[in-house]
Formats: sequence, structure tokens, C-alpha cells
Amino acid sequence: MKILVTGAKGFIGKNLIAELKNRNYTDIFEYSKETDPNLLDEYCKEADFVFHLAGVNRPIDSAEYMDGNYGFTSILLDTLKKFQNACTVMISSSTQAVLNNPYGISKKASEDLISKYSRETGAKVLVYRFPNVFGKWCKPNYNSAVATFCHNTAHGLPITVNDPSVVMNLIYIDDIVEELINALSDKETRVGDLCEIPIVHTITLGEIVKLISSFKVSREERSIPDMSDAFTKKLYSTYLSYLPDNMFSYDLNMNIDHRGSFTEFIKTPDRGQVSVNISKPGIVKGNHWHHTKNEKFLVVSGRGVIRFRKIDTNEVLEYFVSGEKLEVVDIPTGYTHNIENLGNTDMVTIMWANEYYNPEKPDTIYLEV
Repeated sequence: MKILVTGAKGFIGKNLIAELKNRNYTDIFEYSKETDPNLLDEYCKEADFVFHLAGVNRPIDSAEYMDGNYGFTSILLDTLKKFQNACTVMISSSTQAVLNNPYGISKKASEDLISKYSRETGAKVLVYRFPNVFGKWCKPNYNSAVATFCHNTAHGLPITVNDPSVVMNLIYIDDIVEELINALSDKETRVGDLCEIPIVHTITLGEIVKLISSFKVSREERSIPDMSDAFTKKLYSTYLSYLPDNMFSYDLNMNIDHRGSFTEFIKTPDRGQVSVNISKPGIVKGNHWHHTKNEKFLVVSGRGVIRFRKIDTNEVLEYFVSGEKLEVVDIPTGYTHNIENLGNTDMVTIMWANEYYNPEKPDTIYLEV
């Protein structure tokens, strides 16, 4: 299948083309402002499907809306007609097509034009009215508040919110791409004469800013947002894509003593805490038990033994562990336990606990195994 994508270097076009290639669509005609206009004839002659994503949304002169949206749409459709190519054409419109402003008027005119084209040629057309779109590679300080908020927060720049109660309807770039690729196989989502993206997130500007601000703080607190919430998960991925090139990494606080070190890696509000424990040769750590707190130990380097004793018995259980055979050892409640390094090198253990460490309620009772 030969696919023509107009607006190929734009936000949606760039993401769509990347995923098309990932799914082994190799015949892609990429058309953008930088493309030789003479190539449009060749592309329109050969295309089996057209994703018409090109458009103007922030010109210097409002008259450019009609030229860039309606005008180029007209050129594209006339070129397809010239070669009697009645392939499917998808067009990206906007929810503003119902508004009486220059941008909305130009988008509605483009919709009407492509509907007329469909009646005249019999070609299948797909009209999508996109609301606000967010995700990686979206240009900040242009036409996306989310991109601007993410970029400015990640770069330590101020953001301005005139009314935090404003409600936003947002769609995520990967959801758009998935829908558009489905359309290649006639599996688009239709609602009457229009198509739509099935997943729309509704949230206020104030809530968006609060979430993005929490993402920055999470690096300092070694926490991870609630990934069970679909919007939070998508927004967090978006935020990370705006990190400055020299700020991908961040330090952790290593608690070091003669025995080795203990470092908190990740904290989550609902899935507990992950830490890295390093034990020097011959060192024993632990000798305590918990009422409710439970843990999982995974030795990834070195070798040692994890010992258990039920607090009301004298029987000691031993589990020998090694980085040469990765296995998880559960630490049940009601068992005092310790871990000893039996090797000649540092032993590294990944430790998960079902809750953060709370110094006011540590649930950690000292008792020798």
C-alpha cells in the first residue's frame, strides 16, 4: 500500500509516519512545506490512501487560514481528480469547525469541500475533528498548552494559567495514530458523517498543571505517579519527552556505612517501594520482623543466604541466593529474617516493600534470627 501523508513534518504526521514504518509500511510519500510541489502530482497519482494532516493553525495574518487549510485541500483534491485516483482520503479537521472564527471557518470549508469531492468521485473520505492533542514531539509555545506546560516546567520556566477551571478535552497522540492506522483497514470509528478518536480525556487546566508540577517533584522524592490512571500515564510520558538533554539523570540518596549501603530507588502511592541494598562480604543485615509490611528480595550480584525464623519457634529456615540464578524470595509477616553476604565481593539485592518506610510507624521489630 502506498500512503501519502501531507503535513509529514508536523506533530501528528511525524508520529504517524514513525509508527507506520514500525509496522512495515514502507511506501510512504512524505509531503511537507519543504517538499518540491511538483512531487504532489506523482504522489497523488500513486497513492492508495491519503492522510491529509497539513494545515495552518497560527499564521501571522488570519487570511492565511483559508489559504493554508481550504486552499491546499482544494489543490490536493484537484490533483487526485486529475489522475482519477479515488483512493480513501482522511482529513484532519478541528472541533473549532463549529465556531465562527477564522480558523474554524477555514476548517469547516475544508470539510464541506471534501464532502463534495466524495459525492462527485465516489471516494471514501474520513473527517476527524480533533480537540486538543498532546504527546511527544509537539511544539511548545505554539498551539498546545500541554506542550508549553511540560516544556516550561521541565526547563524551570514559569507558566501562566489565566483560569485554572477551564475544562480541556484532550486526545493523546498514540491514540490518534492507532485510530488512523486502523482506518487503513476500514476499521475507523464513525459517528454519523464524522469519524472520531474513541478515547478523549476531560480535565481542567488547573489539574493538568498540578499533575505536571508533581512530575517534577517526583524526581526529587523518588516517587512514580499513579500509572493506573490512563491520563496520568500518558501525560507523564509526554512530560519526560520535554526534559532537557542534560537532565535525563538524577541522583539518589545512598545511605552508606561500614556494612555497605541502602538506597531508595522508586516509591509509588499504591505499589510500594523499590530499594537497592549492597552488603559487604561477611555482613549480616536485618534481624527484624513485620506485622503487615512484606517484602521481596532479589539478589542480582554476589551470593548469600536469607534466614527466617517464625518468632514463636526455634526452627531456622535458609534460602541460599546468588546473582547466577535470579530468584525472588518473599519475606512473610511474622518471620524474623536476615540476609548475609557469603561471598568475597559486594552482594547487590533489589528489595521491594509493599509500603514506604514511615518513621512514625516503621512496623519493624528487632529480633535476632
